[in-house]
Amino acid sequence: MNRRLPPLLAVRAFEGFSRCGSVRQCAEELAVSHTVISRHIQNLEAAVGTKLVKKSGRGLEMTREGQRYAAQLRRALEIIADASSDLRQGEDALHVCCMAGLASRRLLGRLGELEEALNGRELTLEPTSTRPDFSRNEADAEIVYLEELNLGEELCAELFARPLIRAVASPAFCNRFAEVTCAEDLLGLPLIHERNTQRWSQWFSIAGVTDIPRLRGPRLWHGHLTLEAACMGQGVALVSELLADEKIAAGELIDVLPMTIRLGGYYFIAPTRKWNDKAIVRLRRWLHSVFPGELEKGDINAPVRVPSPVSAP
Repeated sequence: MNRRLPPLLAVRAFEGFSRCGSVRQCAEELAVSHTVISRHIQNLEAAVGTKLVKKSGRGLEMTREGQRYAAQLRRALEIIADASSDLRQGEDALHVCCMAGLASRRLLGRLGELEEALNGRELTLEPTSTRPDFSRNEADAEIVYLEELNLGEELCAELFARPLIRAVASPAFCNRFAEVTCAEDLLGLPLIHERNTQRWSQWFSIAGVTDIPRLRGPRLWHGHLTLEAACMGQGVALVSELLADEKIAAGELIDVLPMTIRLGGYYFIAPTRKWNDKAIVRLRRWLHSVFPGELEKGDINAPVRVPSPVSAP
């Protein structure tokens, strides 16, 4: 059968434009000039005999035909990527992105168990604070802490732990300040934050504090850094019990106000098309074996797909 294919470089450029939303961003992604992208799109339109884009202000937007065509091309390129991946199966490592704190505190000491669970498949464990772009094959799966789960149909997620969030400080820090008897007492202490003050505000609200002032304190971005800062006596930090309990048991940290507060959970996320791959299934099962009893009755413990919300900034 003689297939008449459009220019594949033009296909790649148009599919990239459909994802990036602008010619310049697509050009940056493909490391070419924006004029090259524009020319590829024009060549593709000539090859298929249909207008795929139209002018919109100073840029371009896709026509209705272009939107349909882009969706079909994306599926076709995913099939090509999967076929190429299948050829390398057993040679390439399983690439998993994981929150740095969980990777260092709970996974590094179990690498031997994890490799055994993967039955010979090598592992690349990438500690990261950014979410991988699965459409660009930046990872095979991710392990991430989320307070809200918003996924498109192209991804599946499984909740494997929903830990308590503990307010912790070092013994030396606690000795310098009066005993904490209620959540309001914490408002007068130095607080350590991650990216912003939202997590502390949520924690105070659940703890019953109705008048929450503007919260201050250093912002360290990463949970494992707030944990270390608390160990060094710099203030009170909110950390997952999965990260803090060993240090609490060793006496390096104190749970200054023990409360049953949960703000989110740890999820295993992978592309829907890979969800039942042997290595992915083994990794999911291994996570549940390592974190048994970390889910309360009623917590979701099955693959879930949640449609992405209508675009929000």
